[in-house]
Amino acid sequence: MIKAQIPQIKSLLSSPKNVVIVPHRNPDGDAMGSTLALMHYLKTYNHDVVVITPNDYPEFLKWLPGDQSVLKFDSQTEECKLLIDKADLLFTLDFNAFHRAGHELAPVLENSNSVKVMIDHHQEPDDYAAYTYSDVSMSSTCEMIYNFIDMLGDQDKIDETIATCLYVGIMTDTGSFRFKGTTSKTHEVIGCLIEKGANNSEIHNNIYDTNSINRLQLLGVALQNLKVIPELRTAYISLSQVELDAFNFKKGDTEGFVNYALSLKGIIFAAIFIESQQDEIIKISFRSKGDFSVNEFSRAHFNGGGHNNAAGGRSETDLQSTIDKFISILPQYKHELSQ
Repeated sequence: MIKAQIPQIKSLLSSPKNVVIVPHRNPDGDAMGSTLALMHYLKTYNHDVVVITPNDYPEFLKWLPGDQSVLKFDSQTEECKLLIDKADLLFTLDFNAFHRAGHELAPVLENSNSVKVMIDHHQEPDDYAAYTYSDVSMSSTCEMIYNFIDMLGDQDKIDETIATCLYVGIMTDTGSFRFKGTTSKTHEVIGCLIEKGANNSEIHNNIYDTNSINRLQLLGVALQNLKVIPELRTAYISLSQVELDAFNFKKGDTEGFVNYALSLKGIIFAAIFIESQQDEIIKISFRSKGDFSVNEFSRAHFNGGGHNNAAGGRSETDLQSTIDKFISILPQYKHELSQ
């Protein structure tokens, strides 16, 4: 759909506009990389552009070029509302349903009279945007932003700053290029970004090699809590609020922990359950190998969704009740998990 609409989008972008770019709640590398890359690109055309995140994001993403200009809706609510209200264009990136922006920001986005553009690679998009670029086969929203800029005929505008932001999102959403969604085209894009100035080794170091002692000790606790259900080829990790507090937990500290469970020999389904007393929920991440769809599993049982092999969910009961529910559901999937 988006290719046919490119002439209209080019016309929209031909004169300076007030533009707001929004990622999903709890933004990750792909969300922040795509929003900041698009911000830098649109500024080359003298648009007045601001990135508004629903809430804060991990420290390991705050070195990204343009981070200092990002506004956070939960702490700068009135300023953000005014900017959204006067926006001519509203880009929603890396999510495809307003509720993914959080219950406070969602109605503000929905009620905005701006022209809405959705760019996203998750399944089952809602129909709220005037212009929709949705492709579940894409490795990341950052790869889609690269394609979007290319379709607009502006690949020459991708400089070191934009390339760095895009590289971050592709690298993190592909698990450093090892996930199933990494295609030969993805590698071509990465090659181009390196040619444009993205420093691959420095970016990797900034994202993955900046552990605090608290984070590593928290990982130790998570691994001690690891449980395996071998007959169902499933493993899971749990972390209580008490355990998080004991190691001065900061947003992003548990990033990637679930992959340790999935790395076990013979395991094809993994989960991590993290208690959040502040949000009054249990946050859940699911991962899988092969054809077992954690997107369908999470949508069916834990108010979530995502990709076939990576999804999120939530529970409003306590930690142990959530784990008990998870374990009770698994036998329904015995056939799929034994394949």
